[in-house]
Amino acid sequence: MTGTALFVAGSHTDVGKTHVACALVRAAQGQGLSADVLKPVVSGFDPAAWRDSDPGRLLDALGRERTQAALEAMSPWRYAAPLAPPAAAAREGRALPLGPVVAFCRTGLAGGADLRLVEGVGGLMSPLAEAATGLDLMMALGLPVVLVGGSYLGAISHTLTAIEVIRSRGLEVACVIVSQSGLPEAPDFDETVDLTTRHALGAPVFAAARGADETWAADILRALYRRRDATGPELKGALPRPGG
Repeated sequence: MTGTALFVAGSHTDVGKTHVACALVRAAQGQGLSADVLKPVVSGFDPAAWRDSDPGRLLDALGRERTQAALEAMSPWRYAAPLAPPAAAAREGRALPLGPVVAFCRTGLAGGADLRLVEGVGGLMSPLAEAATGLDLMMALGLPVVLVGGSYLGAISHTLTAIEVIRSRGLEVACVIVSQSGLPEAPDFDETVDLTTRHALGAPVFAAARGADETWAADILRALYRRRDATGPELKGALPRPGG
């Protein structure tokens, strides 16, 4: 059985997409599965100090050396300004059309890893390329979506709106992950998770608390296993069991 590919999207900027992608990679590897990640477009990138950048963290999770070749294979479009990528690209006098980004992702997704992730930028509809948002890339790839939401005041509305938008475009919400905010004024985390779950229209919801272990990532993989067992090997979001 082939593996699965998922798109990791955010309901807002800085809600923890890379943290989630890294946790899913570690969970897959902990169960004997291979993994790969594409983060095609990155802004706010410092080529002289990228250890803690999104690509650097993803390469660490994958157990790969942070080499220039590995960086190019994961994130070929990188820009210095911490802005939406098309604005950051314009500051450098560079074009950023959507077509090559889509082609790059499709080529990378053809690899043989059991779990293949594509991580977007910013929020669901943040500008990603010229005249295109992250949602446009998601629609071009057609992958089930792992939606990462926050727990700050207003986050539930952002998350539920993102679910509606994703589904309205004919895409599948594989699961929703509520990532705990570090803001002291954030509402109670457990209450936020509970409210999100009650209003998520049947989408599986998982909680990613700050400082906690990453058992929720393994829970997501197990949920996909159960869906495969119940629906059969053709389920789009199914993962192979270790050794399967």
